[in-house]
Amino acid sequence: MKTQRAADNKLVIHLDRREKQLLVQVLGLYPRIPPAHQPLSKSARLPDHEAGQQLLNEALAEQRAANRRQVQALLAEDRRFEEKPDGWQVSFSQPEVEWLLEVLNDVRVGSWIILGSPEEKLGKLTRENAPHFWAMEMAGYFQMELLHALAD
Repeated sequence: MKTQRAADNKLVIHLDRREKQLLVQVLGLYPRIPPAHQPLSKSARLPDHEAGQQLLNEALAEQRAANRRQVQALLAEDRRFEEKPDGWQVSFSQPEVEWLLEVLNDVRVGSWIILGSPEEKLGKLTRENAPHFWAMEMAGYFQMELLHALAD
């Protein structure tokens, strides 16, 4: 994956064929964070805590649905990915990169949660946990590449 800034301040990404396939697979996993994972508050001392939590859950569900539609639209957009002799070229505006980072973060963190939120090394890879570990690592890879490109 190679990145550069275009004259119109877009981020241009060059992907080899395998990287494009991996990016599409990772984005296709969105959303990964379990719906009821984000509490309104760590304490239940808020007035009408249940109603507030329900509102948060509904807002998050709407946001996830909108993001999912946007991911599907991005992947279906014919002109977004331009085939080149050595792979693919794709460009994103600054707001699109920020949104893409959020989506990738959801896949990374959601996969970590599914793995049991391990603080240390995962241990033995199994048939059950390997796909979640792969998703976490690949989302992190794409996040780091995008963040590195933004810092240049």
